[in-house]
Amino acid sequence: MTTRQATFEGIPAGEHLPSSGAPVSPAVTAKTWLAVSGATLGAFMAVLNIQIVNASLADIQGGIGAGLDDGGWISTSYLIAEIVVIPLSGWLAQVFSVRIYLLVNAFLFLVFSAACAMAQDLPQMIALRAVQGFTGGVLIPMAFTLIITLLPKAKQPIGLAMFAISATFAPAIGPTIGGYLTENFGWQYVFYVNVAPGAVMIAMLYVSLEAKPVNLSLLREGDWSGIITMTIGLAALQTVLEEGNKDDWFGSPFIVRLAVIAAVALTLFLVIELTTNKPLLNLRILLRRNFGFGVLANFLLGVALYGSVYILPVYLSRIQGYNSEQIGMVLAWTGLPQLLLIPLVPHLMKRIDPRLIIGIGFALFAASNFMNIYMTNDYAADQLFWPNVVRAIGQALCFAPLSAVATSGIEQENAGSASALFNMMRNLGGAIGIAALQTLLTKREQFHSNLLSQQVTMFEQATRARLDQLTQYFISHGVIDRVDAIHRAYVAIAKIIQKQAFILGFSDTFYLLGVSQLIALGAALMLTRPDRLDGGGAH
Repeated sequence: MTTRQATFEGIPAGEHLPSSGAPVSPAVTAKTWLAVSGATLGAFMAVLNIQIVNASLADIQGGIGAGLDDGGWISTSYLIAEIVVIPLSGWLAQVFSVRIYLLVNAFLFLVFSAACAMAQDLPQMIALRAVQGFTGGVLIPMAFTLIITLLPKAKQPIGLAMFAISATFAPAIGPTIGGYLTENFGWQYVFYVNVAPGAVMIAMLYVSLEAKPVNLSLLREGDWSGIITMTIGLAALQTVLEEGNKDDWFGSPFIVRLAVIAAVALTLFLVIELTTNKPLLNLRILLRRNFGFGVLANFLLGVALYGSVYILPVYLSRIQGYNSEQIGMVLAWTGLPQLLLIPLVPHLMKRIDPRLIIGIGFALFAASNFMNIYMTNDYAADQLFWPNVVRAIGQALCFAPLSAVATSGIEQENAGSASALFNMMRNLGGAIGIAALQTLLTKREQFHSNLLSQQVTMFEQATRARLDQLTQYFISHGVIDRVDAIHRAYVAIAKIIQKQAFILGFSDTFYLLGVSQLIALGAALMLTRPDRLDGGGAH
């Protein structure tokens, strides 16, 4: 009988192996599960906050007197801070210890959530949202890191299924909660809603995380050139993606300058990370087959995950005239089935090759988008029900197995880099996906509008008949001047054409999302089966 020390922080040492050498899954203490649960609750709140606020953005802008264009910075400031802090979190947790780093940021996240509800004007809100994003962004990678460091391989699928609730369920259910709170209580409650679960999260982390000494000497040894170039590059890139479509992309000198800054800074960051002795992120782990293809698939998952959460509310609001609460009820069916399915995924992973589960998940996610490529004027809640359910099933199946397979060979010392890269690339995929969808929708609406306008001419009998019908309609409804009635008829036809062009444009956006998931499926097919995942020994 031999004894082997467990290498996971918080796992009892001295696990015994039978003489045959088959590994026995280490026992996981209740304290460890409490730490993982508290961290995943924090990640859920951080991701949920983005979608809740986005669903209520119009009301928030009205409440603080912000214009439509400038109000977009309420979301942009949060996202910039979040994407910058995610890759920093692994290193900062070593400097200040996991316990102190998580507890301080969890507390500050709650403080600034409540402060956002009290903001009086746009500058205040932007500043508060930026700090909230910085503290909330910490919670996402740290939850992932705790799962792959505190839990043994046999239990990681359970932890990753818990994390999947924050990664895929939270974005789907966010508009539902945001719409309900805004319509029934007011926009301030989209920030106050964090307080109660946040207090529970802090209590769970306080009693479960082990105290470790602070190591401030690491600040002197920090990869500061990498940190500075990464911060500048990611902040500039995120701003370009968030503001580019509104500012006509490279037709704007502001966007051009930021794009150049992002390209130069991120190129320097890559060079620094690959040449320095103590890099902020170990980018070489991307060359490992499972992690590299896993990150690519996760990036594309982010494109469709956040892209669909963006495009569906825009469609329902602009075409169907839904309010935020009605939109939330439609999107609920992309979230609720996941609550039932995600807890079952770890059990499926014990019986089925996880790569097969991932493949089925991406195939269903792709199919759900392709189900929406033939939209009509009557395409609303009833027609979206089954595509949303199929999407929910696909998302529930792909995330946890993908995370497990991608990180299966990651060593303890590379856990921080793996967590940062995996989570940052999913968020970056979402930002790029939304920017691409905004631009595609604009361009395809113009394309379809031109085609439809060419078919609606005075040489067509149907067009002349429709103009006469509309003219008579306006005259019968109080328009005395016939010339005015004819003008209104032309305007009405133009609006009908534009609406139909937008519907066709929305169909094209779903086609793009479906294609992105087919590419993700291709990346998933390149994964190899990990040596140990179910705790049953080497395969």
